[in-house]
Amino acid sequence: MSLPQNSPAPDATVVRTGRRGALIALPICLLLVALGLTGVVGLVMLATGTTKGEVTAPGVAGLVMMLVFGALGVLFGIPVWHGRRAAVMVDRAGVWLDNGKARQIIPWGVLAGAGMQWSQFGRRVKQYSIELCPSGPIDDRDPVLWALVRDEEPIGPGLPRLRYRLPVPPGSQEQVTTAVRQYAPPHLWLGVAQREPGHLGRPDPSRRPKR
Repeated sequence: MSLPQNSPAPDATVVRTGRRGALIALPICLLLVALGLTGVVGLVMLATGTTKGEVTAPGVAGLVMMLVFGALGVLFGIPVWHGRRAAVMVDRAGVWLDNGKARQIIPWGVLAGAGMQWSQFGRRVKQYSIELCPSGPIDDRDPVLWALVRDEEPIGPGLPRLRYRLPVPPGSQEQVTTAVRQYAPPHLWLGVAQREPGHLGRPDPSRRPKR
């Protein structure tokens, strides 16, 4: 995939996807880690005999559960922290993806279509994505783009199964849609469509580039 330029244009539309996610997820992860630390302290006190009162099985189980919560906080907090600088940028050259460590572009010239899709997540939350359909083969082992690749039924006549799915944070969908429609060639726009719940899916781990 050739790069038409080395960085987005100064007037590119920028959406800080990692920052939005971190502001929501990190406080929850920190709370879970705090519960885990409390569990560690409690178990240490049990081991050293410094606890006051009778030690019960439910109490020990509660401390172990705190440890589990703490482990979950670390497990989910690390990738959120690493991805806090992630961003999506849209300009006349294409859609830029920045994961905080590396940057790549999907140029408009290699696409056959682009559209917005959404699905219901629970009663009040909606999930949004930009679907970028290539006109030819794609590099599904790209270090930045591989996690966006989805292999599903085509979303329109003449479009391929393999495409890029870019999740869009709630509240940013209008900004991203406006930017795509502003900069993309008009014939690429596929419109907005509703999908089944959970349409975002997950990346295929087999596409992950080897280090």
